[in-house]
Amino acid sequence: MGRSVSYPSGAIVAFTVLEVESEDDWEFEYEWLRDDLRERASRAFPSLIPHDAWRGREDRTLMRNAYADFGVSVYGLLVAVWIVERDDGAYWDADWRTARSPRAQRWLSQIASRFDATFGDYDCLGHMSNGEGVYTKRAA
Repeated sequence: MGRSVSYPSGAIVAFTVLEVESEDDWEFEYEWLRDDLRERASRAFPSLIPHDAWRGREDRTLMRNAYADFGVSVYGLLVAVWIVERDDGAYWDADWRTARSPRAQRWLSQIASRFDATFGDYDCLGHMSNGEGVYTKRAA
């Protein structure tokens, strides 16, 4: 059980943990996690290319394609790996001309189960009224 980690609204989310043995290792482990996620994402979804940005103050975008941002959010040691429809000016300008949003939603729905299988180690069982989340580790 732990406080819930934030992630962009409407995102497909998979949960894992950041394994840090010493507080001094946190930055190294976080950097390693980001590199590992980029590598696995580029293998699973070749259309994603590196893109280092932020969505809001807590959600780190690592990669993107024509339709979606792929990123990570961390709270304590709980990690939310997410993919969500892009929400930037260039995307919406292109959408105005070619209606990308329906294609983006279709692509996201097609990859949802593979995304979860690739990145998810924990399932969120729900949230209590105080915002605390309940997570369970998946069977190996």
